[in-house]
Order: sequence, then C-alpha cells, then structure tokens
Amino acid sequence: MAFDVAKFIARFVEEARDHVEALNRGLVELEKNPGDEENINAIFRAAHTIKGSSRMLKLTAITDVAHKLEDALGALRDKRITHTRELAGLLFRGVDAVSAMIQNVSAGQLITMDNVPLCESLTKAAEGSLPDESPATGSEVHEGIKTAPVYDAVPPGTAESVESASPLQTKPASSESIRVKSEKLDDLIRLMGEVVSHQNKLKQRIIDISVLEREAGKALDVCSRFCDGTAVSGVRSLYMGLKQLLSVVKQDKTLQDILTTEFQEKALMLRMVPLSTVFDPLHRLVRDISNSLGKDLDFEIEGGGIELDKKMVEKLSDPLVHMLRNSIDHGIEGPEVRRRAGKALKGRVRLSAAYDAGNILIELFDDGAGISTTVIKEKALAKKLFDAATLNCMPEPALLDLIFLPGFSTSGIITDISGRGVGMDVVKRNIVEELKGTVHISTKEGIGSTFSIRLPMSLAIMRILLISCQGMRFGITTHYVTEIVKVKATEIIDVVSRKALRLREEFIPVAEMEGILNISSNGHKKPEKLLILIVQVGAEKMGFIVDAILDEEDMVIKSLPDHLKKVRLVSGVTISGKNEIINILNMPALIETARSRSLVRPASQTEEAEGRDITILVVDDSINTREIEKSILEAYGYRVSIAGDGMEALEMAGESQYDLVITDVEMPRLDGFSLTERLRLDTSYKDVPIIIVTSREKDEDKRRGISVGANAYIVKGSFDQSNLVDTVQNLIGKGTNI
Repeated sequence: MAFDVAKFIARFVEEARDHVEALNRGLVELEKNPGDEENINAIFRAAHTIKGSSRMLKLTAITDVAHKLEDALGALRDKRITHTRELAGLLFRGVDAVSAMIQNVSAGQLITMDNVPLCESLTKAAEGSLPDESPATGSEVHEGIKTAPVYDAVPPGTAESVESASPLQTKPASSESIRVKSEKLDDLIRLMGEVVSHQNKLKQRIIDISVLEREAGKALDVCSRFCDGTAVSGVRSLYMGLKQLLSVVKQDKTLQDILTTEFQEKALMLRMVPLSTVFDPLHRLVRDISNSLGKDLDFEIEGGGIELDKKMVEKLSDPLVHMLRNSIDHGIEGPEVRRRAGKALKGRVRLSAAYDAGNILIELFDDGAGISTTVIKEKALAKKLFDAATLNCMPEPALLDLIFLPGFSTSGIITDISGRGVGMDVVKRNIVEELKGTVHISTKEGIGSTFSIRLPMSLAIMRILLISCQGMRFGITTHYVTEIVKVKATEIIDVVSRKALRLREEFIPVAEMEGILNISSNGHKKPEKLLILIVQVGAEKMGFIVDAILDEEDMVIKSLPDHLKKVRLVSGVTISGKNEIINILNMPALIETARSRSLVRPASQTEEAEGRDITILVVDDSINTREIEKSILEAYGYRVSIAGDGMEALEMAGESQYDLVITDVEMPRLDGFSLTERLRLDTSYKDVPIIIVTSREKDEDKRRGISVGANAYIVKGSFDQSNLVDTVQNLIGKGTNI
C-alpha cells in the first residue's frame, strides 16, 4: 500500500509546533543557566524529534536544518563547544527557520527558502569554529523585534482540523481522542448559549402559569359564593389542573436546570486552554528585546496553567506583547541608571495569572522607573488634550488612563521598539471592548509599575444583573459589581462638584444612573432610602443609584449592530424571558462619563490660584478616599499631594516640605500612628500640623493619636466637608483662593 503523506501532515505540524516552542523556551533558559544538562538534553530531543518526523514525511528542507541544530546541540551537550551569545543567536536563527518552514507546510505552501548558509554556519559551530555573526534574518519584528510565531497548543477535542486517531498511535485506548474543527466547537458553544437563554424563557412561563393559577383561585372563591354546584365543580377542576400543571412544570425546570448547567460547564471546558499557550512564547520576545536594548533582566511567569476560553486567549497575545515592550523599553532602566538608583543591575519583569472571584486576574509587573504623572501632564498639555486646570483636577487613575489614548506616549524618543504612541490604545481596545475586561495601572516612580487585567472566564455566557431605572430595564455584567447597599439619602455627602458615600474605610463617589444615561425623570419623589450599586473597574470604585434590582441570570450577550457600534454606554444586548431587548451597560464607559462630569473646576479655583503656596500631604491607601479629600482641599485653595501608604508619605516628606499632613491609620507597610511618630522625630516636621482621619473611634485610639503627636483626630463616621476644612484652616490658615 502506498504511504499517504498528506494524512499525517496535520499531526506533524501540531507536534512540530510544540517542539519549536520547547526549543525557544529551552534556549532562553540555556542563556540563564548554560550548565543545565537536563535542559540541554530536552532541547536536543526536541530537535531530534523534528528531524525524525520531517524525514519520515519527506520534508527534506526541515530535516536538514533540524539535523544541523541537533549536531550543534549535541556538541554543546558533549561539552565539545561552550555556550556563547553568538552561538545562542545562531541557534535561535535555526529555530526560526524551522518554524517558518512548518508554517509553510501548514498553509500547504512550498518551502522555497535557501537554508544552505544557515546549515553551513551550524556545521561550523558544531565543530567549534563559530563564524562571524551575520545580520539576524527574521529575528526582529514588530517595530524591530520578531518573536517566533505564536501557535495555540490545542488540547484534545479543540484542534483546527478533523483527523482520526493515527494508526501509528501507541497510546492506550483510554487516551484516544478525536480532533474537531474549531468552527464546529464554536457552533456547539453558540447552541449551548441559546439553550441557557431558553431557560430564562422557561422561568418566565412558570411565572405566567403562576399568575393564571392565582387568578383561577380567586375565581373559585367568587364562584363558590355565587354559583351553583356545576359551575363551582368546573372552576375547581380548572384551578386544580393549573395547580398540578404548575407543579409539574416546576419539577421539569428543576431537572432541566441541572442538565443545562452541566451541559454549559462541559461545553465551555472544551474550549478552555491554558494561558501558557500565549505566555510561553513571550520568553523569546523578552530575550530579543532586552538584548537589542542592552538590558539584563529576569523574566518570570506564574500561573500559566490557568485556563481561559480559547477565543479570549487568542486576543490576549497583542496586548501582552505591547505591554511587555513598554515595560522593558520605558520601564526597566539601563544598567548605569539602576546602579545610581541603588537597584540591582538586573531588572525584573513578572507576568502572573490567578483566579479571582470568578474572574481571571493577569498582572504584569516591572521594577523599573515607574510612570511619571508629571510627564503625562506635560505630554497632555503639549498635545492640547486638556488644559492645565482640568489636568490639575484629575485624580491619579484618570491621569494614568491617558496613556491608553491613541498616539499618546511618554517616551522622549521614538525607537524601533516603542515611542510612537501606538500599542497601548490597542491594549485597552482589546481588553475592554473585545474581552469585556478591565485594565488598571498602579505605579510608583522609581519603584516600578503593575498592569492588572481582569477578565471574565468566558464570553459565551455571562452572569447579568438586571436593574430598573425610571421604568427602563438594563443589564450589568456581575463581575463589575462588588456589592449592593441601601442607605438613607442623608448619608450621601457633597464633595465639591460631586456626591460621595462613606462606606466603612473609604469614600466612594456616587452618581445617579438616570443622569449618566440621560433618562428624563418621571417626577416621582426620591425615596428616603437609596439603592446603590457599588461597582469597580480596576482600582476605581463608584456607586450608581438605581431604582430596583430585578433579577440575576446567566445570559447570552449579543453584539450591537454596526450602526450602533459608537454607542459608548452600551456594550451589547440580551433577550429577556418576555422577548424584550435589554441593553447591557458598558461599565468602564459609565464610570469614565461620571468621572468626566465631576472634573468641573470649582469657581474658586481661578488661574491666579496656581501660585498658591500652602501645601498639604494626604495619605490614605484608598484611592477614592484620598482623591475626595484632595478635591475638597484644592477647592479651598490648597496645593495637595497624595501618598498611598505611610512609607511612601515618609519618602515624599523627605523630598519636600509640606505645611500640613493628613493621614489615615490602617495602611500597608507603615500605619498612620507610626508615620506621625516618625515625622515628629524629623526636625523639619517637629511642628508641622498632622491630622489623623480614621474610622477608629475608641478613646484609646484617640489618646494614642494625641500621644504620637497628632494635632487633630477626625473620625470618618462624623466626617463632612466643612469639618475637614475648618480643622485645616484652624491649624494653618486659609488657602489663597478664600
């Protein structure tokens, strides 16, 4: 029987891609630890396997390069040659060539590249005579740096083509699998979504039958008093029939719920793949970028085994590449700069993933220079995005979000890697608009930055909270909602140009949902108690006042049609059990809209106020609380700086002299009591007024605050705008605007 090569091509491509990824990963590790014999053996076996598989399928061009790679790695394994940067570059070129040829085979194209010079170089390297490094061919990509192609490692049941188990397969029968086209799997997921949506309609049918059953019960009562026996018997039969039908339908729905839930879980699991499929290829990218920039760094990956919907993983590659490029180019300083700053000469970048309250949290950290809000303001002014007054009123999260604007870059120079102002807008668009997630930046100048991406585990089915506002129904994906509270209207306090709610340890800005959505009021009197949704996007919290919570359901979100794509406040629609179209609100856009409406500069803050000279340092680990206190004080003419904890405040106090310090007590690294105590030991802060603002209201806490040197102690429970301002004015006088 003739040997049918085509039958095995798809399997070869899949396995070869895995081996190429192993080679890339192993060569990166080899640079860190050239003496790791186990790693050398592993990458030698990967090259050997590619050579053998390609030879069997008569793919001679791949066989030749893989063979020469194997020879060079064998010489390295047998210690006939030593590992050098030049050798590493040559080996990577060999892996890139193999990867490119595998891509040709996968696409059904002929292999036309000339690998003779590369094979000759690998042969000489194996003999210990490494030739001069020629210009890298195909190692640079994406504005200067090229990574090996990123391929999805396809688990059983999710491959891109249909193929029966190979007759050469030696695994036991229990491990056999079939390969299914991803399009067929997508159809299954869509069908599963429709089944889940049908459950909501079944729930509505039960409600409808319940109404009929109650009406039949009322009719039976009336008929029993005024009708003859025959009529009563007929109505009773109708009532009992409806009651029995309702009971049966409820039982059917309970069983259907169990089966649907299991079907949903099993179907979604089929399309889940580990994040390592997109994480692992980044080792090579980081290696190439750091080498081209002359920066030495350690790149760590944690949580690669966390699984996410394959469709979402595919869209994560570009955002991660852009963020990594920025972390290495903008974030990590050069060796000399790090030496002067007292840092380790080798930079550190960590990419991690973890489950977080039903979501996936991906964090990218670098211990570089951090992001300067001062530089962001300067760039925004230069580009005429905002005026100086608006920028000075912006809270830090809003300022940092400016880097996601198209064309915005804080880089002082344009290079082939970054600085063009492209990339970060792609990050936000992919994460927020396409993946329905959030991206948040936390940074400290001189210490480093962390980009946090929070994603739902799947976009096929999402948990929706249904709310009512002025008689209209809306949906909110529940991963944004942190809690729901009901408070008296009198508990909402006025803070300059916005309202806020004091909730436990922090102040949370509050907005009326009807105002943000521009819904006209029906004229009804506001209730004494307000229902508030506390939502969180990144580290920013906000409360939205709504009329009622209607339900919470798993629902399929449909995309908006093309002509409605520009409706910012709506991210999609869903269908209710009554076949009503419900708008799903775009929570990041809602918060941004509410925030922009509160950035109106108070009338007292005139341009002449820019020369004010009374400075205050506000210290609180809650972003919302410190930003609200900052807004209050700036409205009264004070210049305000903010710190996230006591240690940061201590560092800032050492660099600048402040006229007054306002601090919370419960904070990481250094609490407010300890901060006050340490400031009093500094001669320059011996007589500077310090105000403690905290939720601690016990007498012993107040006595301790006074004993460590605080001039005033304000309990958050009795906090209001005038209380804080009066205390500040009593201690240091009025600001220049008053």
